[in-house]
Amino acid sequence: MEFSLTQQAVELFEGDCAVVFAFEGESQENSDLSQLLELNQFEAKNGKTIVLSRVQGFHASRVIVVGLGGSPLTGKGFVKAINALSLELRSFKVKSASLPSIDVDGQDEAWTQQTIARILHNASYQVNKYGIEKENNNTLELVSVHSASKDSTALNQGLAIANGMALTRELGDMPPNICTPSYLAETAESLAKIHNLECEVLEESDMASLGMHSLLSVSQGSSEPGKLISLSYNNAGDAKPIVLVGKGVTFDTGGISLKPGGGMDEMKYDMCGAASVLGVMRAVVEMNLAVNLTVVVPTVENMPAHNASKPGDVVKSMSGQTIEILNTDAEGRLILCDALTYCEKFNPEVVIDIATLTGAVIVALGKHHSGVMANDQGLVDDLNAAGNSALDTVWQLPLDDEYDELLKSNFADMANIGGKEAGSVTAACFLSRFTKEYRWAHLDIAGTAWVSGSKKGATGRPVPLLAQYIINQT
Repeated sequence: MEFSLTQQAVELFEGDCAVVFAFEGESQENSDLSQLLELNQFEAKNGKTIVLSRVQGFHASRVIVVGLGGSPLTGKGFVKAINALSLELRSFKVKSASLPSIDVDGQDEAWTQQTIARILHNASYQVNKYGIEKENNNTLELVSVHSASKDSTALNQGLAIANGMALTRELGDMPPNICTPSYLAETAESLAKIHNLECEVLEESDMASLGMHSLLSVSQGSSEPGKLISLSYNNAGDAKPIVLVGKGVTFDTGGISLKPGGGMDEMKYDMCGAASVLGVMRAVVEMNLAVNLTVVVPTVENMPAHNASKPGDVVKSMSGQTIEILNTDAEGRLILCDALTYCEKFNPEVVIDIATLTGAVIVALGKHHSGVMANDQGLVDDLNAAGNSALDTVWQLPLDDEYDELLKSNFADMANIGGKEAGSVTAACFLSRFTKEYRWAHLDIAGTAWVSGSKKGATGRPVPLLAQYIINQT
C-alpha cells in the first residue's frame, strides 16, 4: 500500500474512489452530492457511510461519504470514521482512493496524515491461517491525501508504524508450536540482516555464566531452550540508547502452578511484549529516526515437567538478589528481572519494559488503557503524552513502598508474588528492585495486547505509543 500527498481536489481524482467527509447538519459544496445525500436520507453520524456511483462533478466512478458527527471532530471520532472508511474500501475492492484534508480538534495536519496511513494500513492486516492458502481480501494499493504541503514525512511515519504493528500482530497470532523462543531469535536476526542492525542471542549456557538463574528457572521445564535476544539500531552517534525490554513467554501453562484449561490457548499471546518491541524496532528503522534504540527480549516457554521449578524454590538472580518462587505462574517477572539487570551494560538513557504481566491490570483498567508504573515521573508524563497523541493510552498506577513490603519472604530477599491485593502494583514493585541504576517505566499490556472472542487476535499495541514516544525524543 502506498500513500502520497496531492494538491489536486478529490473531485478531480481519476482513480477508483473519491472520499468525502460530512458533518451533521452541514451541506456539501457539490449540490448534486447534497441532493443525493438528502434523497438517501443520509445522516452524517460518526462512522456512518454511504457509497454513491457516478456523482456529477466527480471524476472517480465511486464516491464514499463518511459521516463525522457533530463539529468539532475529536481524534477518537476521526479514528472511528477512518475505520468505517476502511471497511467500505475493502468491501468494494477499491484499488485507489483520494481523501480530502480535514481539521481535527487539537491536532495538526501531520497528526491527521500519520493517523490516516496508520489506520488504513493496519486495517489491511489479515491473520495467516496455517495450512490454508492465504486469500488477499485487500485490494487497496494507493491512497492520496490532499494537502497544500509536499512534505510526506507524517504519511511515511504512519506507514512505518503500521508495518511495525503488522509484525507484532503476526508474531502474536502465530501458533505457539511455530513461534518459539528460537523463532523469535530468528526473527531478530532476520531484522538485523535486512536493516544492518547489531544482534546478539545468548543461549542458556551464556545466561548461566552470567548468573541469570531467575530466567533459567522458568525455561528449565521446557524442551525449548530459552534465549536472551538484543537488537540495536545506532543512528545518533554517542547518545545513550533508549532500551525496550519485551517479555517473551511464547507459551505460558503456568508451570507447576497450572492455569485452568479454559482459554489457555490465548497464552500464546504471553510474548506480545517481545513482539511489540520487535515491531517498534521495525518502525523506527523504517522511519530512519535519529536515535539509538536497543530492544532486549528474554524469551522462554513456561511448562510443567519433572524438572520444572516448584513453589517454594529459591533462585539467585543476575543482580545477586534471591527470590522465593511462591507461584510458578508469576514467571514473567522472573525472566524480566534478569533482563533488566542485563540492560545496565548499555548505559541507557531510559529503560521501558513491556509485558503481558498480570490479569490484575485487566480487572483494574479493562481493555482500554495499558497500565504504567515507573521510578521517574517525567518518563511517565512523556509516555502519557505519546499515548494520548497516538490514541494508544496508558494509565498510571502507584508504586509506593507500602506495596513493596508485600513481597517480603522468610527464605529469600523477596517473594515473586505479593498476595491477592494490588497484583499489578506488586509485580511492578518486584521489577523496580532491579532498576535502581537508570530511569525506568513498566507497561503492563495484559489488557491491551490482544482481544478475545469472535475477533480474537493481537492488536499491535503498544507499538503506536512507543513509536510516538521515540519520535518525540528526536
